[in-house]
Amino acid sequence: MSDYEDFDYNKPMSLGIWKKMFPFIIPQKKYLIYTAVLMLSVAAVDVLLPLLLGYAIKHNIQPQTTDGIGFLLAAALFLMTLQAVNVRFFVANGTRAESGITRDLRNSVFVHLQKLSLAYYNKTPVGYMMARTNSDTSRIGDLVAWGLVDFCWSAFYCIGVVIAMFIVQWHLALIVCATIPPLALITWYFQKKILSVNRIMRKLNSKMTGAMNEGITGARTVKVLVAEKQSLAEYSKITSDYRFHATHMARLRSIFIPLVFFVGALSTAFVLAYGGWEIAYMGAELSILAIFLQYAGSFFDPIQNIANILTDLVSTQANIERVTGLLEQTPGITDRADVIEKYGDVFNPKTANWEPLAGDVEFKDVTFKYPDGNENILENFNLLVPRGSYAAIVGETGAGKSTLVNLVCRFFEPSKGEILIDGRDYRERSQLWLHSNLGYVLQTPHLFTGTIRDNIRYGRLDATDAEVEAAAKIVHAENIVSKLEKGFDTEVGEGGDRLSTGEKQLISFARAVLADPRIFILDEATSSVDTEMEMLLQNAIHSLLEGRTSFVIAHRLSTIRNADFILVVDDGKIIERGTHPELMNKRGHYYGLYTRQFEEEAEQEVLRT
Repeated sequence: MSDYEDFDYNKPMSLGIWKKMFPFIIPQKKYLIYTAVLMLSVAAVDVLLPLLLGYAIKHNIQPQTTDGIGFLLAAALFLMTLQAVNVRFFVANGTRAESGITRDLRNSVFVHLQKLSLAYYNKTPVGYMMARTNSDTSRIGDLVAWGLVDFCWSAFYCIGVVIAMFIVQWHLALIVCATIPPLALITWYFQKKILSVNRIMRKLNSKMTGAMNEGITGARTVKVLVAEKQSLAEYSKITSDYRFHATHMARLRSIFIPLVFFVGALSTAFVLAYGGWEIAYMGAELSILAIFLQYAGSFFDPIQNIANILTDLVSTQANIERVTGLLEQTPGITDRADVIEKYGDVFNPKTANWEPLAGDVEFKDVTFKYPDGNENILENFNLLVPRGSYAAIVGETGAGKSTLVNLVCRFFEPSKGEILIDGRDYRERSQLWLHSNLGYVLQTPHLFTGTIRDNIRYGRLDATDAEVEAAAKIVHAENIVSKLEKGFDTEVGEGGDRLSTGEKQLISFARAVLADPRIFILDEATSSVDTEMEMLLQNAIHSLLEGRTSFVIAHRLSTIRNADFILVVDDGKIIERGTHPELMNKRGHYYGLYTRQFEEEAEQEVLRT
């Protein structure tokens, strides 16, 4: 089980944990108070109905008269109508409270996720974030709203019944109440056992969800590797464990529920025996026995309800800890208070104060190591990339080529030194200001569900259709789009899976052109396409980079010979820098990379011919 799921479901009830939910509960207090009041009314009606039956037995059934029957019918009709109205409004208010709490929680989690730095996404599983945003928030909202409903009814009903019983006949009331201690003991024992098994089942359910997700998303790999049997064996192991514990849970419940019924039946039997004896030998009224039989038969459900709710309160603390744990994650990169005051934040930008970005980028005595690393990746590193320059970054796979790019994008910040944008430390301006001037095209671009037109328009949401199509033309994507049945209105599918990698790349280029960034980042954007598509992409890249400061992480070195300068990365450090001719003349690391790749490409060309 992942560390992300390692929460204790058996902690004792803690007000400190629940206090963290108050900011989300308090805005719904109106609906929660209405619900509590309505449940008081529901409980009052439930307590009065047996008394009404007793009244009918005493004044109408035993004397066999219809005197006062109109009052009796009117009272019954009033109580039934009141109960219907109570149910109508407590359901409405409970639903409003639940949906309001869940909505506010989900919105807060989603907004906070937008504020977290890229480093958090690099180390946190997507499934973990999805579960916190959806299932955990839903469970908290459900328990607060409907747990309150059940608890209020159960508590009010128990109190009302005890008061009514002692008013009507205290001897019989003592008999009913005498069964509460053994019932409480049985409930405590079994709820503790059930909670322990429930904890294991929840963890196994998370494992099943993760395994199913992996099986679906990795279906192609499983089939290619003929690993269906292994995949099934792993999933079956989890489901078998789940079945074992579910069976254990069923056994516990199969003992617990009959025991509760047995205690309730004993109470009813004692009431019937003692009440019958009083009627036969003491002249007690039949109506009293009827009232107590009603109360004794219904008294134990609310007690069991209260025990279940208290158990749920304890177990739901784990959901709260997971949600608040995410909300309490601090972004690795934050803007200073004075910067936010001037430039705004992600959701409230003050664009009127944003200066235009020209594109000069300078590393000034920069030392950097990753937050979870012990070794400096850069030490007293200096680099000036004038506006409009084309800087290429090359190196073996895993050499650390993305480090410079991550620093330029401010996904990470220098441990020491400064990175200047147009002569100013980029920490003096907001992250949003910088990111709004960045264009970043990944090796595997992400497309959103929707049409090609919609995906290009993400570059600038207020762009017209004509501007979208003009952006596609600049990167030579119009020929590809025109061959599709619906052109720009073609659906791309989930993640763009209806398009080839090259087609997705062209769409991402068009999106970047529409955004018109001053600094452009390309992360091995042509490494996963065929030669024909690569030529098309190279033409698109030429259009993209013109007049912009560009950082290109290159896989095919033949594509970056015209770079203004090339940075060679090895083992996370810059070991060479210069133009293509300069580095070739040095006959160093770059020379080895280039000649080896040139030979490999020549061999492939011979094989193709």
